[in-house]
Amino acid sequence: MSASTIVTLPLNQSLDLQVSDRLRKKASRHMKERVIEFLLFGAALISVFTTLAIVYVLVSESWVFFQHVPLKDFLFDTQWTPLFDDAHYGIMVLLSGTLTSSAVALMVALPLGTIIAVYLSEFAPFKVREISKPFLELLGGVPTIVYGYFALVFLTPLLQKIYPDLPGFNLLSAGLVMGVMIIPYVASLSEDAMRAVPMSLREGSYAMGATRLQTSLRVVVPAATSGIASAYILGISRAVGETMILAVAAGMQPNLTFNPADSGATITSYIVQVALGDLPHGSIGYQTIFAAGLTLMLMTLMFNLLGYWLRKRFREVY
Repeated sequence: MSASTIVTLPLNQSLDLQVSDRLRKKASRHMKERVIEFLLFGAALISVFTTLAIVYVLVSESWVFFQHVPLKDFLFDTQWTPLFDDAHYGIMVLLSGTLTSSAVALMVALPLGTIIAVYLSEFAPFKVREISKPFLELLGGVPTIVYGYFALVFLTPLLQKIYPDLPGFNLLSAGLVMGVMIIPYVASLSEDAMRAVPMSLREGSYAMGATRLQTSLRVVVPAATSGIASAYILGISRAVGETMILAVAAGMQPNLTFNPADSGATITSYIVQVALGDLPHGSIGYQTIFAAGLTLMLMTLMFNLLGYWLRKRFREVY
């Protein structure tokens, strides 16, 4: 038989293959895999069940509230006095405080967080990055109540030296400190997104004669837009949902204003105020916290959907 002869076997002829005991299918191993799969599925189901339970509680309790308060008054009334005899339920008062404090915080967190991320990703030496990242993440682990007292005791008196008419409780100092608190979230996620950009893009930019700064701003940052947008959305959601800093430093006084130099109440600070009070369960005043919570959840959902769209829109595949 020549070397070029091809030997064929009949299709119905079985090959005697030796399968090791480790690879052989066993009933015990199959059962273990099933158990592990069931546990993992149960762990994933817990998050879904928790989310559905939260939505059910907020919607059911808010439905009772809106049976007594028209939706038009809730959205367009310019007063929020649910605990007074002349009750008004204008959520715009709380939304103004939430949006104002969040805007101040984001004006601090987004640019500073992005600059820190660009430096750590593109310019910082290895040792500097390894030392800076833990300190940056440690800043995000400080309890928010500590930030609140820092804003009230340290930052507000400092700002009053510049603006003597600034009240002791104001949205400005609370927003500035809240921005410092959000910086680690924005910087860390943005830096991870930039470091995920392939080195070939940087090398191609350098080969074209671009400087390191030009490569960072015109190549790396646009390529990491998806991850940076996700970091921004997380920062916005964190600012909107912050509670203790605003409860301590902003004053918890409902005030329809977009001036950060004024005191004001936010949705979260009002929920804390009512939850710690003596209002009876089931009263209209108590039901307001569920309507406010539903509003806050819808705002957060809107930002999350925006973040999902941005990730899908600007995602790069390498």
